[in-house]
Amino acid sequence: MKNAFVETENYRRFQAALKHLEKRGAEEARLIVVDREPGLGKTTILDRWATQTGCIYIRAVKQWTPIWFLQELLNAFRIPAPSSFKKGFAEAITALNQRRTACALAKRPFAVVIDEADHISRSTEIVETIRDFADIAEVPFVLVGMGKIRANLTRFQQVSSRISKPVRFERASLADVRALIDGLCEVPVADDLVAFTWSAADGFNREVKEAIANIERFGKRNGNGAGNPVTLAQMAGQVLLNDRKSGQEILVPEAV
Repeated sequence: MKNAFVETENYRRFQAALKHLEKRGAEEARLIVVDREPGLGKTTILDRWATQTGCIYIRAVKQWTPIWFLQELLNAFRIPAPSSFKKGFAEAITALNQRRTACALAKRPFAVVIDEADHISRSTEIVETIRDFADIAEVPFVLVGMGKIRANLTRFQQVSSRISKPVRFERASLADVRALIDGLCEVPVADDLVAFTWSAADGFNREVKEAIANIERFGKRNGNGAGNPVTLAQMAGQVLLNDRKSGQEILVPEAV
């Protein structure tokens, strides 16, 4: 499978939220919440975006404490663990300011992405620390979750009021699946197999990628290439992917 990044509709939704943040009326509204169920490409999109732009990407865990969160943030800047929370906080503010300035000079966006943020979205200490960083360093924070984060943050009025624009990822469209297959699969794929993949994957990027791996393997084994795409009929009876709910294999049918 190709190591490529495909711009889907969800990526464009996220980009729209960034543009909305730039035009915000309230300067303190520096939070973006990205949520929805697993398997829609949130981690792939946000991790790749952060890497490309020089932004910070960290993953929360359920056991996070404020000092652990601070250590992870400093580690992303390659700053040693602090001797105290106060010192570490000051070092983080300095690092955030410096990176923000550098990105501004390079005309690139800068933000801190916290994936799996559901884990910490009910922690008063961590949520308030994030708010402090966003306010003092004037840096946007992108909180990525799995559908619970927005509801959890309503407990913190000073935080929820700072959400510039929530981003709700949706299941992949047929056009998204076509784009993912074209961008990632190393063999060409016919429209009928693309359409069945979209239906079988139920719009989940994770399952689409599983299907791509199986299609690619089949196509390489059978000599499919330019002008000879893998078709539905060719793969009839082959395993395409595993059903998310039942765990059962989904086979390519003779016809749909």
